[in-house]
Formats: sequence, C-alpha cells, structure tokens
Amino acid sequence: MATTASAPAPMDVVVTEADQKQADKLKDEGNAAFKDGKWQLAIEKYSAAIDLNPTLAPYFANRAFANIKAENYGYAIADATKAIALDSQFVKAYYRRATANMALGRFKDSLKDLQAVVKVAPNDKDAQTKMRECEKIVKRIAFEKAIAADDKKPCIDMAEVNDLSIDNSYDGPHLPEQITSEFVLAMIERFKQEKRLDRKYAYKILLLVKDYLMKVPSLVECELSKTTQKFTICGDVHGQFYDLMNIFEKNGLPSEDNPYLFNGDFVDRGSFSLEVILTLFAFKLLYPNHFFLNRGNHETDNMNKVYGFDGEVKAKYSDRMVTLFHEVFLWLPLAHVVAEKVLVVHGGLFSDDNVTLADIKATERNREPPDSGIMCEILWSDPQPQLGRGVSKRGVGVHFGPDVTRNFLERNNLSYIVRSHEVKDLGYEVAHNGKCITVFSAPNYCDQMGNKGAFITLGPSLEPNFTTFDAVPHPNVKPMAYASGGMGMF
Repeated sequence: MATTASAPAPMDVVVTEADQKQADKLKDEGNAAFKDGKWQLAIEKYSAAIDLNPTLAPYFANRAFANIKAENYGYAIADATKAIALDSQFVKAYYRRATANMALGRFKDSLKDLQAVVKVAPNDKDAQTKMRECEKIVKRIAFEKAIAADDKKPCIDMAEVNDLSIDNSYDGPHLPEQITSEFVLAMIERFKQEKRLDRKYAYKILLLVKDYLMKVPSLVECELSKTTQKFTICGDVHGQFYDLMNIFEKNGLPSEDNPYLFNGDFVDRGSFSLEVILTLFAFKLLYPNHFFLNRGNHETDNMNKVYGFDGEVKAKYSDRMVTLFHEVFLWLPLAHVVAEKVLVVHGGLFSDDNVTLADIKATERNREPPDSGIMCEILWSDPQPQLGRGVSKRGVGVHFGPDVTRNFLERNNLSYIVRSHEVKDLGYEVAHNGKCITVFSAPNYCDQMGNKGAFITLGPSLEPNFTTFDAVPHPNVKPMAYASGGMGMF
C-alpha cells in the first residue's frame, strides 16, 4: 500500500458515493490510530483513503502529519506538497511542510512555508508568531556562520580551561590528571541524583576526547575482548540516561574485558542528553581501545538546534559549551569494523555500488554532513525489502535493498552490517537475509512509542545475540524539554 504522495489525480477522476463513504471511514480510522500514537497504522489508513479518492487535500495533509510523527520527513514533504497542489489555500498543508523541513534542518524552506501561511491567513496570530521565531533561527544561523568564517580557532583550549576555578558550592568528584574508574563512577552517581559536573571538568573531558578523536581515522577497526571474546553493540540512546544505566546494569560496565560500541544518536530528543554524552566520553577516555563511538545523524549542528541538545547544554552550562560539543562531534568516526567482518554504521549503505571500506576510511569527516555522498548516506540511509534502491522516506540518504547489501558485503569481504537509526518494536530487526541488522537502544522512545530497547553481543563466531529490555523510570522531565524554537514551535 502506498505511503508516499500519489501521482497527480486526473482531472476527470470519478469518485463514487460508495467510495467516498469508505474513504471517509478510513480517514476516521486513521485519525483514531493517530490519536493512539500508532503512526504506521494511521499512514496505512490514510493511504487507503487516498487510493479511493486522491483529490482531497486533507487526506494528504493528514498522512503528512503521520509521516512527520514517524520521522518520514521526505514522505511528509511530498504529501504536503501534493495537498498544496490540490488546494493552494489549505493552511495545514503549509504547516506540515514547514514542520518537516524544520525537522531536517532546512530552516529557510520552513520559513517560506510559514510566510505562505501568513499570506493565506494574515489574521492567524499563531502563524505570525511561528514565522517570527523561524526568522530568528535563520538570522541566528547566518550570524553564527559569519562568525565561524571569521574565526577558525577552537572555542576554548586546555590552557584556558586549566585557569578556570571550581565553583565554591561544588561538592562532586574531582577529575584527576588521568581519568580513573573511581571518578567516572562517582560522576555517574552524581548524574543519577540530577546534579551537574563542574564546568571545568566537563570542558576537560570534551577537550581530551577531541584530542583523541582527531588522531583516529573515519573508519576504525576493533576486536573482541582477548579474554572474554565478547563485544557489545548498542544503537540509539537519544538522551535516555536512565535507560543507558539499565544497559550497563544488565550487561556490565565497560572495561577491557567488556568492550562496547555505541552506534550514534547519543543526544537529542531525550532530556538527559548531557549526562549520556559525558558518560560515554568519560568511558572513551578510560578505555580508549575498548570503548567505541560512531557518529549519528544527531551528532550534527542542525539536528542539535532542533531536537533539544543545544538548549539543554545552554540551560545546564553555556553557549560556549555548545560550540565545543559541536567541535568534538565533527571528529567522531563514521564507521567501525569488528573482527574484520562486521561493519557498523549509524544509517546504512550507499547510492554508489563501488564504495569500499578504503573509501569510507578516506572520507573527510571534520565537517557537517553534506546533502549527498558517503558521509551523508552513512548517517541517513535505511534498508528496504525491495531490490535496488529507492527514494528515502527521510528526504536525505537512500533506501537500499538486499541486493545492494549483498554486493557491498561481497566487494568488501564482510559478513554483515549492523546499523541503527530506526525505532523497532523489539529493539532490533534482522533483514536482508540476515545480512542487515538494525539495533535501537532507546526503549519507549520519547516516552510514547512503547518499543523495547535492545543491544547485540558478539562472541567468537560473530553470531549476533540480542538482549531486549523495557524502559525504566526517569525523573519527571519530558523529552524535548529543552527544545526552544525549532520543532518546539509546532
């Protein structure tokens, strides 16, 4: 059943009374599914209604909204565009497209649609407010880019940090010259109590991690533990600190005998992203050869502006700390190969059949992701069941089929790929004849999806073993609590 905007309806399309009655029934069922948070079911119901009557803008606008909730932003833009083509005065369609573009960090495109809303409905005060907020974002980004172009120096260096004083009221752990497990565990306990690390120590962790990451390639090779022959791969955590602690409770803390790889999207959405990322960075410093981090599409400037991480860091520390986080994120590796046979990337594979591991390793990553090419597709692509490639539901990256996966693995002498990037009901999914595995480690994503989380453990045979888990309680702070502007406008 179609889930994207259908082809333009012919001018002489005939919709019978029976078809219209059934279409309205399906639309109402879609609305009920949407209300229950069942986004995919809502999409299917709206699609069935569209199949019966492809001439009504509200059907496409409703499906666009469901696709936004399912994070299918490319499909949402297509649906909203179709709704506008059917009814150029349909305000909700412009809102939907503005929201989807905002979600992709396309702030100028979002602003154009909000300006269109104000033009169609000049007395809509809410639309005027949203338009002004979006204008502020566009102007701020332009200003930040102008500053960045004028000043290429790091926002802060270790000498400056060493000169910082410790706050007199600080009663937490103190970071020694060499990070220790005692410090990391004390820091974690402090985070559990909803207390902060002193800014001096947060800065030092970031600078030390940045210094380390700058020395590693874009593709990192790693091995199982020599003694336990174990390796754990986790997917998206998305600021769900207490669920991260639950992973360590179930699977053991990171160590030389218990290596981990976290596969991107450490931050955003969840409102404990700062605690998550400082914990992960601290373990990276403690066990640099046994704790690994891949970059995700949310370790990027545009996503952090929209989904709460920037706002959280500003609220808990400062604007300057935000800038330093962005500098560190630029140096996160794009891929890891485990035991020479398992490729781990956040998103997926490529639009080009000829990409090799050597190409990934040679990719310049010290930048924000471009709109196409290896880096973009590693961070954004998704698998599809059909052969070949398809247009991305997200509006960036590609969909790749089982033949694409098979050809890539054969070309690069690999056994299978592990990727994340998508919510799965069980926390994982095995696709492409076992050659493409998705793992997602944020249970009850955004406190509303009801999904389990999962992690993968590998042994000497490299056969993936899955552990699933439910969400655990967390303090009463809602997801996206720090998202001021951006998606918080809608």
